[in-house]
Amino acid sequence: MATITVNGDKQEVALPITVSELIKQNNVAQPDMVSVQINEEFVEREDYGTTTLNDGDAVDFLYFMGGGAI
Repeated sequence: MATITVNGDKQEVALPITVSELIKQNNVAQPDMVSVQINEEFVEREDYGTTTLNDGDAVDFLYFMGGGAI
């Protein structure tokens, strides 16, 4: 088991685990709309299935929302 941080919360995961697997494991809402950072570096969407995590990694799931003028 390894400890990673996901959106600021510690989480135990079994290695090896890919970004795609972590997204599924965390029941990420709208996985097609999420961007992922590992240790503050963006991961390309096409690399989610091949990018693996390491013990101590910090992962952030980010959603970009459009805004409007008032």
